[in-house]
Amino acid sequence: MSEHEHEGGCAEYNEVSRRGFLGTAGAVAISSLLPTWLPRVVMAQSSSSRDIIVSVFLSGGVDGMSMVAPYGDPAYYTWRPTINIARPDAAGAGAKLTALDNFFGFSPGMAPLYPAYQAGDLLVVHATGSVNNSRSHFDAQRYMELGKPADQNVVTGWLGRHLATVSPLKANTSLRALGLTNGLPLTLAGGPKTLPIPTPGNFTIGGSGTTATARAQFMAANYGDALQPVSANALDTTNTIALLASININGYAPRQGAVYPNSGFGNQLKSAAALIKADVGVEAVHSFYGGWDTHSAQGTAPGGYMHLRMTDLSSSLAAFYADVIQGTTANGVTVVIVSEFGRNAKENGNNGTDHGRGNVMYAMGKKIAGGRVLTNGWPGLAQENLEQGQDLRVTLDHRDVLAEIVQNRLLNPNIAAIFPGYTPQFRAVTKP
Repeated sequence: MSEHEHEGGCAEYNEVSRRGFLGTAGAVAISSLLPTWLPRVVMAQSSSSRDIIVSVFLSGGVDGMSMVAPYGDPAYYTWRPTINIARPDAAGAGAKLTALDNFFGFSPGMAPLYPAYQAGDLLVVHATGSVNNSRSHFDAQRYMELGKPADQNVVTGWLGRHLATVSPLKANTSLRALGLTNGLPLTLAGGPKTLPIPTPGNFTIGGSGTTATARAQFMAANYGDALQPVSANALDTTNTIALLASININGYAPRQGAVYPNSGFGNQLKSAAALIKADVGVEAVHSFYGGWDTHSAQGTAPGGYMHLRMTDLSSSLAAFYADVIQGTTANGVTVVIVSEFGRNAKENGNNGTDHGRGNVMYAMGKKIAGGRVLTNGWPGLAQENLEQGQDLRVTLDHRDVLAEIVQNRLLNPNIAAIFPGYTPQFRAVTKP
């Protein structure tokens, strides 16, 4: 079992997490497509004040109510007698929530992110998610990555469409975006100069180190005169290998005493920080963090499965915050974190939770209007307020948050192209 799987996860999630969505070859082909709508958009111009975006997908359907618990709603404790976390003002010792306000609290596993929240740089969005009510991991994740639910004709991701409609931050870069994955994430599909690179510090053409130069020369000689897009993709790949080799990502030293966990996700964010600080033209990084399909033995208390996973997630993000975002005056970087759906409001008979609806998402950055929990009205957990009698309702479309960040922080006005068929409502997610 990999570090991204949980023994309590359902068969569909484990199968999806193993196979991925796009093989590298297919992903490169899709990333070279010019969408039919491209000539009809106004190409957003490059700007030094435009943020770089780091997108994180928590695959498996994370239990947002265990991350950010609505302790002010009595039904939270009614429906979750075993897996709840005590109120911040509960008497006695033991694990308690950290109050974010007078209604919501961070689980102990999320505590490392509290300084970013206190500084006003971390926004929590609750009772959010997709308007599509699928409880299939594959479908729900696909629709969120596409940015257009239940449309089988869309094959490019929302972040890929952003990249296709905005000028590069650096005109001659060979790498504008990367997925820290084995196959290109659907989120990035359609983005120009975009590659899947699971370990940027070790990215090369397979083979012995003694023949690396010869292999690069072979690629240039055999693919340089090939038809497009094969020639351009081959050239971008060889140039990216040389680019990453020049950065010394494996030798990167974080600043401000930031300490990344020595975990898969911690090392991914550390690599992302190195790439961003190298200022080589990378403007989007996407990562998956799986293992959140907790049908049994969820373990929200300290020492439990989900607690340990939350601790790794939040500690990695806190290190990235201290390293890249905290204390800077530059607009810099925006981080967004989503998951395909939440979990049932009610715990099941196996001390876990089943597939649900409403969930949390996060946005972090110096120009994010954080230090608060944003809702479009808390729908409530009383029986009569639950969707299908079991789930937290989705009252805020996650695309509202993404679209505002795209327009105000990534400086791309082509929202209709990025989220086709949807008119978002901006909710003061970003600072002026």
